[in-house]
This record gives sequence, structure tokens and C-alpha cells, in this order.
Amino acid sequence: MFDGTAFCPACGAARAVADVQASLLQCPACTTALAAVAAAGTPMLECRTCDGIWLDASQFEQICTSSESRAALLARPPASRVTATERRIKYRPCVRCGKMMNRINFARLSGTIIDVCRGHGTFLDSGELHAIVTFIHGGGLERARQHELDSLKEAKRQLDAAKSSPRRTRRSTELGSERWDAPSLSDLMAAIFGR
Repeated sequence: MFDGTAFCPACGAARAVADVQASLLQCPACTTALAAVAAAGTPMLECRTCDGIWLDASQFEQICTSSESRAALLARPPASRVTATERRIKYRPCVRCGKMMNRINFARLSGTIIDVCRGHGTFLDSGELHAIVTFIHGGGLERARQHELDSLKEAKRQLDAAKSSPRRTRRSTELGSERWDAPSLSDLMAAIFGR
């Protein structure tokens, strides 16, 4: 199978973590070799030194969408070798491609900052997987969706208000007739963002 392929082209079976040669992949946090483990029925790569976890994109999605996987992970005590105050902000390379990953706040509201490579997967520091599962279990994704909907509705309301009552200026032409000018781009931006 080619690297990055999720399913076998011959039989259609899902790719197993054993195929990635875990001993060749290094932890992006401490450069120790990652070990293949299974937690809650999900194969993942774990660093035995710093307790960091690498999840391929499909595996991370499975954990986020499967209530059984989340329940099994909640039953496991969280790894907490490193506290949040000891962490320094550092961009890390992707386990697969070596490019620097993006740091994002999971679901924009969770407060858990994770390292993501869009094409390959997610690296989670010690305790972050448990924090994300707890956030999802507590209804965090629903709150995040509602927050996003509220933000979109507010932006639409402001845009509609700007369209219905734009600031207009009167200008006379040479012939003495009056004309209304359309609002400028800066007027629209001010109406939308309240500047």
C-alpha cells in the first residue's frame, strides 16, 4: 500500500497501524521512537517518554464521532506527565511528512491546543486526548456548533443592516439633478465589524 492510503486497493481492508513501521517514526515533541498501541479499539502511536499520541486523521475522527471510543477513553486515567504550565509554545513537524503542523484550539472553544497536519493527522501532548474526549462528552461540540451559528447569524444581520440602510451622500451633478452614491467598501466594513 502507498503511504497515506487508508484502505487496501486489493481487498478493501482498513490500514492497520502496524503498516506504518512505528519504530521508524519519531515523536515530534521529544524525538523518541513511537510505539504502536491500541486504546478504545483505535490504533494509535504513543511516545513512551513524554506520553504524546499521534493519531492519523481517520483515527482522530473516529474517536471524535464514536461515543463507544470516547467512553472507553474516559474510563482510562489520563496521562499527565507534563502539566500545562511546563509546556512551551513550539511548532512541531508532522510525523508523516516532516512539515510544521498548525497549532489550533480544538473546536475553537475547548481550550486544548493541538498540533494538526491537515493531510496526515494530529499530535496530542500528554493529557490532551483525555481533555478533548471530556470536552466532547460534556457537549462541547454542540456548544461550538451553536457558537459558530450565532456568529454567522450576527454577521448576516450586520450585513443585512448595512445593505438596508447604508450611509448615503448627496452629490449634485452639472445638470443640477441629484444622485445617491452607493456606500464605499470602508463603510461596509465599518458596518459589519463595528469600526
